[in-house]
Amino acid sequence: MKLMITTQNHENYGAHDWDGEGECPQYWKAKGSSEYRYDLGQYGRSQEALTELVMALRVQVEEDNYGWRSRVIDWEVVSDDYLTEFERDQLDYEGVIRHPAKTITLGARG
Repeated sequence: MKLMITTQNHENYGAHDWDGEGECPQYWKAKGSSEYRYDLGQYGRSQEALTELVMALRVQVEEDNYGWRSRVIDWEVVSDDYLTEFERDQLDYEGVIRHPAKTITLGARG
């Protein structure tokens, strides 16, 4: 089984012309999402344990600075052969997955 984590990404267009002085202008625009895969192995986990795992993995997938934000918006447990929509689209249109979901592990940093 795999844990799939989805983030929503935003870019601050106000930061592009910011000179670093004073408050950074705020003009956030959604920039899609990112998907991350974590191998749960053969053992299932309780809902509470899965929630704790997602909280532990957040430091690897979330970002928040003056120019970019990425926040967890969803997660689910899927089968080992699960493909994201983007991965399926790559197979359909190109016959190969060139950009798979990122695989993360506990303790690693982005």
